[in-house]
Amino acid sequence: MKIKYKIALSYSISAFVLLNTFAILAYYFSAQSRKAEYLERLEYRARSIANVIIEDDRVKVDLLRKLDKTTFQDLYKETILVYNPSYDLVYSNVKDTAIRTPRRLLDYIKKNGEYSHERDNGELVGVYYTEGSVSLIVLVTSFDKYGFQNLQNLRQILIIEIVVAIILLVIIGYFFAGRMVQPIDKLVEQVQTINANNLQGMTVDAKGKDEIAQLGANFNTMLIRLSNAFDLQKSFVSNASHELRTPLASIISQLQVALSKEREKEIYVDVLNSVLEDAQHLSDLSNGLLQLAQSGLDEQQFVFSEVRIDELMLDMGNLIKLKHAPATQGTEPQKSPRIDISFLKVPEQDTELTCEGNESLLKVLFLNLLDNALKFSKDNTVSVTIDFTDSAIQVQVIDNGIGIPTAELAKVFEPFYRGSNSHQVRGHGLGLSICKRIALLHKGQISASSILGEGTTFTVELPHKHQ
Repeated sequence: MKIKYKIALSYSISAFVLLNTFAILAYYFSAQSRKAEYLERLEYRARSIANVIIEDDRVKVDLLRKLDKTTFQDLYKETILVYNPSYDLVYSNVKDTAIRTPRRLLDYIKKNGEYSHERDNGELVGVYYTEGSVSLIVLVTSFDKYGFQNLQNLRQILIIEIVVAIILLVIIGYFFAGRMVQPIDKLVEQVQTINANNLQGMTVDAKGKDEIAQLGANFNTMLIRLSNAFDLQKSFVSNASHELRTPLASIISQLQVALSKEREKEIYVDVLNSVLEDAQHLSDLSNGLLQLAQSGLDEQQFVFSEVRIDELMLDMGNLIKLKHAPATQGTEPQKSPRIDISFLKVPEQDTELTCEGNESLLKVLFLNLLDNALKFSKDNTVSVTIDFTDSAIQVQVIDNGIGIPTAELAKVFEPFYRGSNSHQVRGHGLGLSICKRIALLHKGQISASSILGEGTTFTVELPHKHQ
């Protein structure tokens, strides 16, 4: 069921319940008012009758009969019974009918002074009237013809009003519900025209300050994020395809050339070393893509524990040496990598250098930073400083390489982006983007500063446990 139908139906049902309740209450109180008014009228009638027939301490029934024959009787189906204290019938306006009044009723009236009761054929009122030394019990019964007729008319009017009101309420509710959901219908129509091909620059109308306008504004924000995600995905797929194709094409071409004719052993060794280098580059790229995918996962996917950053950085030296070990037995690297670690100040508590994080991801973060710095350092040396503030641990990785142009500093953390002056160094442009995602995953941040021709400094800030 559509929302506008639900709104109209809920509105109509609520209005029907309210109108029905008010109608029932109006009819009930009208019926109670009629009953009280008519019983009061019968009681007045009974006392008036008793007052008329008692004169000079005597009961003058003839006067009542005379009045009864003229204009005294003005109630519909009125029955008048008058008894003396001995329960003898003194007067009755009922003819040709046996009169039976329960003695217990007369006893009750004589004891309590009055009695009233509503019956199917009318209302009954009895009074015990005393004037001087004479006492009488007067019973008056009558049917409130006009009162019940007015109640019946009132009931018919209320039913007609409720039926008409419900019809009008359904129409009005449907009309206003349609106007209320009109912005939603328009939003749905606009959303239906959006697809992956026209996502760029597409927005929906979001005017006003109500919830629908807020929904439209949030939807526009989501469209912008989706557009950026699509653009990033397209760029990522394009760059990844290019980066994967390059080493594969190099491997294939080298093998094809080597197999084209028989060659000397030394040439085959050179070809295999070159192929091995391309394969290692391809492996690094695959590992980088996997790390980039893992770093984009939610924090809840990883187990976080206490990690000492100083101990982690001290382990980085061994990991770097293992990574830069000779590819083949008997081969030595040009120069062994060197990592100088220093503390800017000594911590008073271990918690000042401890953070809540995933140790494996943090190793990937600093290993990428150190490996990247070693690639560009002139003397294959990297300086690392460890410091802390009241809120975070600060680790700086400093190289003395070629530096990064100022205009490109903001782009170095994008996937597959490489500086314009770094093409002579082998790489695939994923390391820094992985570092940024891991830092954000740990509620930290990473930044870069550089002087062209002198070197680059990467600063990582991670919240420590002491905070």
